[in-house]
Amino acid sequence: MATTPSTTPLAEALARGPLVLDGGLSNQLVAQGCDLSDELWSARLLADAPEQIEAAHTAYVRAGARVLITSSYQATFEGFARRGIGRREAAALLGRSVELARRAAGRVAREVWVAASVGPYGAMLADGSEYRGRYGLSVAELERFHRPRIETLAAAGPDVLALETVPDVDEARALLAAVRGCGVPVWLSYSVAGGSTRAGQPLEEAFAVAAGNDQVVAVGVNCCEPADADGAVRIAAEVTGKPVVVYPNSGEGWDARARDWQGRPTFDPARVGVWRAAGARLIGGCCRVGPERIAELAELLENP
Repeated sequence: MATTPSTTPLAEALARGPLVLDGGLSNQLVAQGCDLSDELWSARLLADAPEQIEAAHTAYVRAGARVLITSSYQATFEGFARRGIGRREAAALLGRSVELARRAAGRVAREVWVAASVGPYGAMLADGSEYRGRYGLSVAELERFHRPRIETLAAAGPDVLALETVPDVDEARALLAAVRGCGVPVWLSYSVAGGSTRAGQPLEEAFAVAAGNDQVVAVGVNCCEPADADGAVRIAAEVTGKPVVVYPNSGEGWDARARDWQGRPTFDPARVGVWRAAGARLIGGCCRVGPERIAELAELLENP
């Protein structure tokens, strides 16, 4: 069932000033006692415990988030099929991801936008390859993979599609081709390391694919080291002239083999001033950044 989009288009809201994104959905679900060891990760809960997903979204909206990203990052027709879930049920679960975020958004009086997450091809593989890219598939093959999920999510009525954690330029091109004509604005967000995409392309080249594309309302980075976001925000703004989206990880590193986080957190909400000055308009956190940090970001953005 389609949900009702927010009254104000996201692009118009961004022209007025910055908005706070939510934080990592998975870490909040773990904090709520959920087991995410399955290959479907948080997407499994769309079928098994949707109330937990709604509760996680609610924690972020109560912390001050103005944009909620759905639990569809790792939700794909192929991934659900491996669990014996047919296409009709899988489509319903994708739609449910938008509905759950919309319900949580309705728990506060202020306007909250819903971004339907479209993760990279590697997220479906559940082997860490979304942090490498270069899957051996052509742009056309990647477009064919992404299009059915994008069409299903768009039909559910989100305010924007979050094309996120994209590891290389080829997949970005495929995603932008797949969303053409879907009727929903998008943001494009790369996962980066240093001054390059995870696949090693310069960020200037990566962001250039979105320049001049009116469907893209923001471009930037997520699921990266906080320090790597500083330069990326500046480059994204300079290359595209668009509002920038930035939501890095806590700074800890994900060990795909051990399926655990390593190292110490380096996420500092005080960076918001640097990001905002460089052009960031959608600012939040990704993995291991919880409601407490989002509340700090919200406070800093509302009282700069």
